[in-house]
Parts: sequence; structure tokens; C-alpha cells
Amino acid sequence: MNTHTAETLVCGTGYWGKNHVRNFYELNALFGIYDHDEKRAEKLAQTYPCQIFKSYQDALNHPQVSNVVIASPAESHYELAKQAILAKKHVLVEKPLSLEVSHAQELIELAKQSKVTLMVGHLLKYHPCIKTLKKLLDEGVLGKLEYVYSNRLNLGKIRTKENILWSFAPHDISLMLWFTQSMPLQVNVMGGSYLQPNIADTTISSFVFPGGIRGHIYVSWLHPFKEQRLVLVGQKKMVVFDDAAQAEQKLVLYDKSVDFIQGEYVTQKPKGEALAYDQSVEPLKEECLHFLKCIEHKTKPLTDGHEGLNVLKVLHSCQNSLEMNGQAVQVKV
Repeated sequence: MNTHTAETLVCGTGYWGKNHVRNFYELNALFGIYDHDEKRAEKLAQTYPCQIFKSYQDALNHPQVSNVVIASPAESHYELAKQAILAKKHVLVEKPLSLEVSHAQELIELAKQSKVTLMVGHLLKYHPCIKTLKKLLDEGVLGKLEYVYSNRLNLGKIRTKENILWSFAPHDISLMLWFTQSMPLQVNVMGGSYLQPNIADTTISSFVFPGGIRGHIYVSWLHPFKEQRLVLVGQKKMVVFDDAAQAEQKLVLYDKSVDFIQGEYVTQKPKGEALAYDQSVEPLKEECLHFLKCIEHKTKPLTDGHEGLNVLKVLHSCQNSLEMNGQAVQVKV
């Protein structure tokens, strides 16, 4: 049984915010919601009874609100997070932390001054398959990491204010930084805008990391089928996380068998071993619970403000390369 105090406000109850509302309600931690669309908030509160606020400032002024979850459009993240931090509330912001690097740096500094928790919603780090995958990497099962690639493809949900790179790629960038324990040295990004001028619908990003590790991320919302596949290739073994696969086949480990026979490299068809993971875990619930535990124990979140800042720096470098039709851009650390 969850014994959390109902002190959390969810700001933004749309496409993704409603899932935060459900999870904090199920964790007995939801106090109230705020959304500019009052009818949407009222409808949601019928399912998850809580207080509805007519203004964000009223919510921040309420003495029982200690934590704020921001699940509004990306362009509003900075201003809403800043107001909450200045009101000395703990804050969980959906990705990206902000749209500007300077704003992310300011939020980190304000959170430090206000002595509040600042966390970013990089959801995949809380996925049981990703946790298992990271464990394989850390324990040396894969050997030295050689390259990482991710495909995140679907038909929709199409944005009008942010391109596919900013909408889909932050999750995969977050994971690459985690797996490599480093920032990329260089990025090259190419893409295409087909529905709206200057808003890329598809991008392919290539990364060069220290130690010769390579990575690429292919994202699109103009794809005939859904594909969310992450592949790590090490010197010894390879592992695939396919989020669109059946539960028992989501995480598969492969041998990497390459022989040198009579002057030629010969590969053998690798046999896959499906790996066990905790199928009962909902990643978003894990993320929400982690936020509450970090507040309670005053510990640093796995996806803290600094991690959000690093992802933002990489995103800006990717955007610069995209605008220069794929020219190499050095990532400023």
C-alpha cells in the first residue's frame, strides 16, 4: 500500500499529463490539477477526484501543494518550472527541461538556491528493460560498447511547434549519454520537412563519442508502422530492446560471432536469447515514485536537471547540424 501524502499538483492534463494524474492518484500523492482547458480538467477529476485550480498561481499559493509536475507544451516548461521553483516547490518537468540552454542552467541554479528537487521526465531510464540492459553493459556482458542505434518511428502524433527531433529524440539521446557515460564529440543530422515548412518530419542523427563509440537515431512521425527499437553492439555480445514486440520478446541478447577463416571474415547467424525482466512495472509509475522518493530522502534524481541540460545541449547541436543540411557540429560541453 502506498502511504504518500497528497501534495502533488499536475499542470497540464492533456495527451501525456493525464497519465501523470492517474499515476500520482494511484500513489495516493495527487492533490490537484491545473489546465487552461477547465472542461478537460473537470472531466479528468471525475475519474481521479482531486482539487481543480482555475489559475496556476492559485495552485502554487496553496499550502498543501509541495510538488509540481509540468506536462504542458514544451515552450511553456521554463516559465512554469521557474514559477514553481521560486515558490519553493519540488518540480518534475516533462522533456525537454526547456528550449534554451541558458534557461535550463537558470532552473538548475534556482532549484539549488531554493533547495528543491528538480527532475526531468526522461521516461526510458525507468523502463525495466532499459534497467536490465544497462546492468548487462555495466557487468561487462556485452564487452566494450562499440555502437548504439535507435529507431523511433510512427504515423503521428504530429506537432506544429516542435519538429520530430525535439519531440521524439530526447529519450534516445538521454539513453546514449547514460550508456556511454559521456557527451558526444560531434553530431551530423539530416532530415526532411514534408507537411509544414521548416518543421522536420523525419531526421537521422549520427554521433561520435569518446573511445570511438558511434551512435545513430532515426526518428519519424511519417512512417507506415510503429517501431521503437534500440540496439547495443559490444565487442562480445549484442542486445536488442524492441518495445513494439510481444512482452516475452522485448529484450533479446545475441552472440556476436565473427571468425577469420582462410583470409575472410565469416559471420554466423546469431541465436537470440530472450531475457527476463519485471513485466509488472509501468515505467511512468516508476518515474513518479522515484520523484517522490527523491523528495522524501533528499536524494539526487536519476534524471536530474544536469542530465536534462546535457540532453538539451546535444539537441541544440543536432538542430544546428540539421539547419546546415548535415554538416558536422561540435557539441559544446
